[in-house]
Amino acid sequence: MTKKTHSGIELRNYYGDSKESQPGEFPFTNGVYPNMYRGRLWTMRQYAGFASAEESNKRYRYLLEQGVMGLSIAFDLPTQTGYDSDHQMAEGEIGKVGVAISSLADMEVLFDKIPLDQVSVSMTINSTAAILLAMISVVAEKQGVDPSQLRGTIQNDILKEYIARGTYIYPPQQSMRVITDIFEYCNSNMPKWNTISISGYHIREAGSTAVQELAFTLANGIAYVESAIKSGLNINQFGKRLSFFFNSHNYFFEEIAKFRAARRMWAHIMKERFGATEPKAMMCRFHTQTAGSTLAAQQIDNNVVRTALQATASVLGGTQSLHTNSRDEALALPTEESVRLALRTQQIIGYESGIPDVVDPLAGSYYIESLTDELEKQAFALIDKIDKLGGAVSGIDQGFQQNEIARSAFEYQQDIDNKEKIVIGVNKFTSEETEIPETQEINEKAISSQLNRLAETKKNRNQIAVESALDKLKQVAESSDNLIPHIKTAVENYATLGEISEVLREVFGEYQG
Repeated sequence: MTKKTHSGIELRNYYGDSKESQPGEFPFTNGVYPNMYRGRLWTMRQYAGFASAEESNKRYRYLLEQGVMGLSIAFDLPTQTGYDSDHQMAEGEIGKVGVAISSLADMEVLFDKIPLDQVSVSMTINSTAAILLAMISVVAEKQGVDPSQLRGTIQNDILKEYIARGTYIYPPQQSMRVITDIFEYCNSNMPKWNTISISGYHIREAGSTAVQELAFTLANGIAYVESAIKSGLNINQFGKRLSFFFNSHNYFFEEIAKFRAARRMWAHIMKERFGATEPKAMMCRFHTQTAGSTLAAQQIDNNVVRTALQATASVLGGTQSLHTNSRDEALALPTEESVRLALRTQQIIGYESGIPDVVDPLAGSYYIESLTDELEKQAFALIDKIDKLGGAVSGIDQGFQQNEIARSAFEYQQDIDNKEKIVIGVNKFTSEETEIPETQEINEKAISSQLNRLAETKKNRNQIAVESALDKLKQVAESSDNLIPHIKTAVENYATLGEISEVLREVFGEYQG
């Protein structure tokens, strides 16, 4: 397809040096696909979820009407940590940072009138990822959609939870077993599903530098690949369904270079370290989210500009999908109005800027190429340190990654406090604001509805079938058999997320960080 500027100048697909790699070719520095956005834009997602399944379903249907191409599901803390909404540990947290999901009944409501054969679904869930995967698979079947046709991603990246976030349940080795079981199950039953989104986003949000985000994310990826190979999986098969999740922060050119370096580094790791031969198994395909940690509560309209720059960097860097944060997220969950503006930011970049008309438009820039090389060099040096410690899991046990991030976060905050780094509206060009904008509020009636549905589900289900499924799951957890089919059976019988998690807690134990 011929692309032209507004002046009618015809554009080539790619302007890089033909002696170097081409887009869609190893090591994919310039992009994982030959034409990138010229034929199809990145998937525009908006991360959302709050209160009950009913409330979140309304927001998802609204987003789809506004032009979102894929859903990105946020879950509340009880769901993330394996507790039902009626558990004492869930009190005060139901629906606060995401949607509450306790059983298949909630998942059926969440995806009511949302065609799962047409919409890609990304779920930000880790410790309980296997349970949510089973739930969406069963909901699809109830819609008449074969799970083999489902497109989407579960985050399923437990290592970064130990490093940066903290929503872990089981010890690392047992968690890795669940993850490789998911790899194996999806390879046979859900081949279009991305089985993991190896996340640097939360590492960056915790205070890492761009170099640390690259190194620690790819080191975690190495650990997952090693675990899968050890379990007997074929790298050329499961490698195709690995994906990544990066942060797009404020330093515009460094972020662009970081994305380019990530592709090149992962391609070399997969080919040279693990012997992958299939090009798709060497591709670093990734989702990007703009940096929540850069959003300021002061002068919140400034956040629109920050998000626009960060989103532009991620597109220039070649992301496969993108979420743009809303201007009011430093205060509360975003309103519909601010979510729409965040989506429009992506759409303006996609349809008005001309950026998508050329693949890797900054390729060949002395500055970008030099930054790409230097980021790669420094990130590989950090990976070498992690290798010497025995790998990512061993490094986590020794606190290496956590300490490195803590040091960088402290130094960054010091620079802001000393005004060596300027944050507009926070430490320079400040103003005395008194007006607080309207924010999204959690509907307490929705929380009551969630608890009532859970009570009704437990009352009306076949309790004998539930207990039988949970007993079988416990037996399998004590063996080396794949857990996922048995989790799915429990889900089908309306065993709750908390009940399934408790069975695995009994067998695996809990991680004490």
